[in-house]
Amino acid sequence: MNVMQLKPSDFETDQEVRWCPGCGDYAILKVVKSVLADIGRSPDEIVFVAGIGCAARFPYYLSTYGFHTIHGRAAAVATGVKLANPNLDVWVVGGDGDFLSIGGNHTLHALRRNIDLNLLLFNNAIYGLTKGQYSPTSPVGTRSPSTPNGSVEQPVNAARFALGAGAKFVARGADTLQTHLPEVLKRAHGYKGASFVEILQNCIVYHDGAFGAINDRSKSQNVTVRLEHGKPMVFGKDNDKGLVFNEQTGAFEVAEIASLNSDAEVAVHEETNIDHAFALAQLEQPGFPVPLGVIYAEETPHFTEARGFTGTKGDWDRETLKAIL
Repeated sequence: MNVMQLKPSDFETDQEVRWCPGCGDYAILKVVKSVLADIGRSPDEIVFVAGIGCAARFPYYLSTYGFHTIHGRAAAVATGVKLANPNLDVWVVGGDGDFLSIGGNHTLHALRRNIDLNLLLFNNAIYGLTKGQYSPTSPVGTRSPSTPNGSVEQPVNAARFALGAGAKFVARGADTLQTHLPEVLKRAHGYKGASFVEILQNCIVYHDGAFGAINDRSKSQNVTVRLEHGKPMVFGKDNDKGLVFNEQTGAFEVAEIASLNSDAEVAVHEETNIDHAFALAQLEQPGFPVPLGVIYAEETPHFTEARGFTGTKGDWDRETLKAIL
């Protein structure tokens, strides 16, 4: 891998960025450019793959290689790119519809196979490009052109979906948290395998304020818990609340730290604890703080490593390809 001294501007293109003014995608693009510069990987060793949707314009706005594929198939195309050349740094970008609706099947298999991809799910809980229809992650009661009386469907929890698919790295961030999100993406990039990062992103036109105070930098501390491996899960502007794990129910509960007998009652975040990961993933507003950061991370051989692929021509004999497909 070539490590270079780079600046965010080194990843700018001559394309006009054409999202709606105020769209959370601008904030994510800014973070991604900064993260790529910090990583220092040569732009010609990086590939961004996207499907269809607002988020899918990402490859146009980064001076790297890129594929703008078809709806829902970004993970499948990215899998082909990575298997053809394992030395490439491959990122997959999509919205909640692209990754969890028409592309749900491809997302699932990329995760369970543990392909060495960085999958970024931009979750705005709405179909933005096609003018505001409800999406798989839209909350119950969402009024839209396709649900004028309000959605009656239970939304997909992206983190729980990823864990259920067998993902070994699952994290969550938010578009406006410009100091927190870069660290999450760097952790995801450093993981060798399929890293899945859900980014809570605001659609100012069709679903403004979908995630409430989570995306508000001045209020986020009261409604989110920042996960750090080996550290107590405390939250609140004054760190006056904490998560306590109930062994009998297998669920987390919120407690006022002042009411606890000991600080030791506050649960310590363990990235490798799958039971805790599932319990954390299901915490939602308004009753619980939304976990941000690395929810789960387990080191395990990724797909090409497990199969002994090097990306050389000898790897791709007919029987090997038949086995993969």
